Amino acid sequence: MLKLQGECWVITDAAAGNQRQALALAEYLQMPLRHLVLEPRPPWSWLAPRLALGGQLALTASQSELFAPPWPSVAVGCGRAAALFTRMLRGLSDGQCYTVQILDPRIDPAHWDTVIVPRHDQVDGPNVLQLLGSLNSVDDAWLADGRESCPQFAELPQPRVGVLLGGQRKGIALDADYARQLANRLLEDQRREGGSLLVLASRRTSSTLIEIFRHALKGVPGLVWAGHDDGRNPYPGVLGWADRLVVTPDSVNMLSEACAVGCPVQTFVIEPLPSKIERFHRELRNAGLLQDLGAPAPAAQAPPPLRETAPIASKLCERIYSRRQG
Repeated sequence: MLKLQGECWVITDAAAGNQRQALALAEYLQMPLRHLVLEPRPPWSWLAPRLALGGQLALTASQSELFAPPWPSVAVGCGRAAALFTRMLRGLSDGQCYTVQILDPRIDPAHWDTVIVPRHDQVDGPNVLQLLGSLNSVDDAWLADGRESCPQFAELPQPRVGVLLGGQRKGIALDADYARQLANRLLEDQRREGGSLLVLASRRTSSTLIEIFRHALKGVPGLVWAGHDDGRNPYPGVLGWADRLVVTPDSVNMLSEACAVGCPVQTFVIEPLPSKIERFHRELRNAGLLQDLGAPAPAAQAPPPLRETAPIASKLCERIYSRRQG
């Protein structure tokens, strides 16, 4: 990959999913990185990135000290709040900062040098790069590090089934009834085939769901992890050791990271999904990357893992290099 000069700013809000995507892409650029977590205040927080007028007043005094010259050579943002600042940087730097925005900014992509979106967002344009899922750091080296960080999982009975729990989102009710149905299905499979269950909650997972799984899986080999009270986050280790992954249907990031592992990935859907996420599920299924929980294994050889960050980063490097040479 082409070697780029200068500093890269990664701009996000506090959302873990946005941070993972932006940092994963920026790390592939192999530039010195500076991560800025910026939270605009009203009215910019309500209207970002559409409202850019007076945007330098959107930050508190302490955050304004961070978002100040010298401006970077490249800025990578993820999420609507970050899109305000990546948009502003084009003008503030007199066009010297190459601006990259991840996820649909919901306004004309021409406000940035490159916009990177999943195909189900249905955003297109000459400066838009599309991918199937979301950007992430999952590759062979990342998985090997995960296994090394959790060697105790090697002693668990196989198949080791990793279970990734998300949370409520508009149109998807991950409520107590859903949790009980999912836990019962997982227990049925575990009783039939043996093995272990490694259940991981996310920041969005409700305490109700967590307690249902703690109660239902008591005595089953494995773990239920819901936060620092349960010890260090074993997420990389679970993905590294998993023989199969079961992911709730709500999170594009979790499904994308699961599909990057290279093991079978299943989901549990009990009601129709919102149209955008349904398009994403359909593309994963059509690619042979996603099945329903309990579905028979496909006869054909499994497809290669979904790893899109490196090729997207390579295309981005070419665009940045071409701009500088031009």
